[in-house]
Amino acid sequence: MTTAGSPTIEVTRAARGRGVRAGARAGFVARGVLYLLVGVLAVRVGLTGTSEQADRGGALAEVVATPFGAVLLWALGIGLAGMALWRLSEALVGAVGPKGDRPGTRALSGARFVFYAVSSFLVLAFASGDRGSGAGSTDRQSRDLTSRLLELPGGPWWVGAVATGILGAGLWIAGRAVLRKYRKHLQWQRMSTPQRRFMDVTGTGGGAARGLVFAAVGFFGLKAAIESDPGEAKGMDDALRSLAQSPAGPWLLVAVAVGLVLFGVFSFGQSKWREV
Repeated sequence: MTTAGSPTIEVTRAARGRGVRAGARAGFVARGVLYLLVGVLAVRVGLTGTSEQADRGGALAEVVATPFGAVLLWALGIGLAGMALWRLSEALVGAVGPKGDRPGTRALSGARFVFYAVSSFLVLAFASGDRGSGAGSTDRQSRDLTSRLLELPGGPWWVGAVATGILGAGLWIAGRAVLRKYRKHLQWQRMSTPQRRFMDVTGTGGGAARGLVFAAVGFFGLKAAIESDPGEAKGMDDALRSLAQSPAGPWLLVAVAVGLVLFGVFSFGQSKWREV
């Protein structure tokens, strides 16, 4: 039995305190900015064929070119750190809601913590002047990681396992978006009808596009595993560009790019209405 003032109670209070909640909301804003910029860059790629990177590196390059770029970069990195802290708190004490303490839910929060912690580190490294870390091409990073894994014993199996995980995550993200699973995490009953419609349009279209991009990255990773060729691996930029080579042509790329813009806007809505 725990009593008031016990370590367990204090940890839970801290994990669900005002500071962690503020960090989560700042994180949604930072994520929204990055996806919005990536989407805009991808639209440019689809319409004009520009060589700009449609990934995190390209988005950060866009930010640094603005008048207050340095300040904005630090704000984005700190915001993503806030998101990582919130996900860590969920992994340690459980998420908000009746099913938030399930082992699977906490494990997923732990994986998200790692993802956002790495993202925050890369953005902050870029802000501090290490342009190679934060703005490196995701395509090159994917090929480098694939090459290292292929050098391990059973390398193709390691690459295949990672790629399958990314492909599965992409399909899971897209499926949950289409089924509107995000609603259960929002303050749905307190929202007006226009606000609900706004979140449905941006959440469904944006989540489906985001999931498709992850699935495409996973697909090319599987191709690299099957052929034992790191050159077949693709990051976000090349995965997006590959959509322009489909029968639908550049318009599929533009449609997905617009979806990424919608996901950025959806993240802004989450910063206001997400239960944290």
